Amino acid sequence: MELADGGVLDVADEQRVRGAVERRYRLRRERAVIDADTAASVSVADHRRVFAVAMATLLAEFNAYLDREGADPTADLVGYRQHALWLSPDERAELIGEMREVLVSRMGNEPSPERTRHLLSPVLFPAEEPPAVD
Repeated sequence: MELADGGVLDVADEQRVRGAVERRYRLRRERAVIDADTAASVSVADHRRVFAVAMATLLAEFNAYLDREGADPTADLVGYRQHALWLSPDERAELIGEMREVLVSRMGNEPSPERTRHLLSPVLFPAEEPPAVD
């Protein structure tokens, strides 16, 4: 598996099941970062595959949440909304910077009895071509 060989995943658990080895992997978050140069160097097909993996991972995380005893999406304020925004390149960069500030300000929070770990997975991409200007 490429992600394990690349050090992005660690084997969390391993067991024999009918002669095969079943492995559960754990993400090494510090290694799961793609810098701007790497992102710019990959093909559209590679972006498509990485996005599919990201969505499959998100779906697996969400299903694991729903499968927990006592899962309550309403009480937990679970959200999965899309918002269409018309942004210039400068406005887009400003939005990303503002979101980054808000997220980074909370990323140092340590686990505690009153905190629950939450996943936030922003996805941003142009939804259509800009309108033609006469």
